[in-house]
Amino acid sequence: MQRLIRRTTLAKNQAARKARIQEKKERRLDFMDSLRERTALNRTTIDNIREEKARRREDWFKGPLAPNRDSGLTAGAYGTITPQDRVLPTVPKHLRRRFVNIAQGDRVCLLKGPDAGRICEVSSVDIERESLTVQHFNTVDVRYPAWANQADGSQDPFLPQEMPISIDDVRLVVTLEDQGRQYEVIAKHVYGGGPYLKRSNAQTPRHTRYITGENIRIPWPEETKVDNAVDEDGDTSRKEVEYETWKPSIQQPPFSQFILDELRNKFSKYRTRHDPMWLENRKLEDLREEYRKSRKLLTPRGEHRERLAKQKEVMRQSKLDENGNYIMDATTSEFIAQFIGRQGGSAASQKAEAKQ
Repeated sequence: MQRLIRRTTLAKNQAARKARIQEKKERRLDFMDSLRERTALNRTTIDNIREEKARRREDWFKGPLAPNRDSGLTAGAYGTITPQDRVLPTVPKHLRRRFVNIAQGDRVCLLKGPDAGRICEVSSVDIERESLTVQHFNTVDVRYPAWANQADGSQDPFLPQEMPISIDDVRLVVTLEDQGRQYEVIAKHVYGGGPYLKRSNAQTPRHTRYITGENIRIPWPEETKVDNAVDEDGDTSRKEVEYETWKPSIQQPPFSQFILDELRNKFSKYRTRHDPMWLENRKLEDLREEYRKSRKLLTPRGEHRERLAKQKEVMRQSKLDENGNYIMDATTSEFIAQFIGRQGGSAASQKAEAKQ
């Protein structure tokens, strides 16, 4: 028993060690991918800044003789960026913050960029990259291929879009109330915690957020529902859509597959129903086996063995009677008769000696 417990403990420890090694390896791979993306983005930003400085210096020196840079393949889109330049690197899972205390609809103050100091509304939040976009501010011109513009029905070679901002580069703007007077403050530090509630809006986190040091609860923005649908004459009414025309029952099919599994064991050896996937795999196995038998190549040695096996089977069948029992040959029958006769004679002699 002690040996069994020791083996179980060793196996459990070994499995836990393998899991820790695999988790460490995955974390390292995620960190290397994130570092590679961040390095490529920084390299692209630095190269763009250096090229623009060199162009401005050349334009200042040459004056009226400066070349027209808004030409060539990027004519009409000079100074724009590619869609890939808008994508921030992904933060590894083990390095992401536990609570993201900013949601869509919040008001934040920008700390960096051309619109630093502006207070604007958050339009979207990306948890994997820990970034957000704001409405009408921090916009850039992004150039897209001609086929993409044609698909969107736009004739312009570029489109203005909001540039993602890191969550660390913004501060949450909170509305407080003091003696019936409302005023706004910029919360420098915000932390998250309980209670954890189920929200009607899927984009709103479940936790509750507070101002650090003051422990003042910050309410989440209310969900705004915008319904621009217009009812037409041919539309189906909501009442007809929500009306239940069929109710499942175990009295008559069709009923749920789970009910059928409860009524009869799905793993029983007497079952007559199988999953369609299992039937398909079984057909494929039979076809593969049939194909292997048809493609089987016999060597002369194999053919000789198969011939001997057939002859042996024929000889064995010839020794059986109509009931399937083996028929004894004459030699065996004579040996049994002689043996019984000798046994009978010895028994008679023993009886005679006993009488004398």
